Amino acid sequence: HVQLVESGGGTVQTGESLRLSCAASGATGSTYSMSWFRQAPGKEREGVAAIRVNSGTTYNTYYADSVKGRFTISRDNARKSVSLQMSSLQPDDTAMYYCAAASGWGGSRCLRSGFNNYWGQGTQVTVS
Repeated sequence: HVQLVESGGGTVQTGESLRLSCAASGATGSTYSMSWFRQAPGKEREGVAAIRVNSGTTYNTYYADSVKGRFTISRDNARKSVSLQMSSLQPDDTAMYYCAAASGWGGSRCLRSGFNNYWGQGTQVTVS
């Protein structure tokens, strides 16, 4: 089993930046992608960014069109963590942000909820 813990959420003004982190523990060797999702009240969960992990020097990422150019996902292999750097934040970015992990890498498929096996509890991001 894999445990995921998010951190870094908060309240920011429009146009500001925020960095989220997700620390993984447990059977992390069984995961090959980690992703960020978000869910705003009354809306469906949306995948925003994914990154390949446990892949040596191979570095693959995938972004939803809604965040491309504004959000950057990165990984720290030694710390078994993934971060999401968010810039130019807008009120529409307000949501609960979740970290997820999957037992495979699938590019765009990583941004489908059903592709992921493990989920964190979420961290709230509010843009006013």
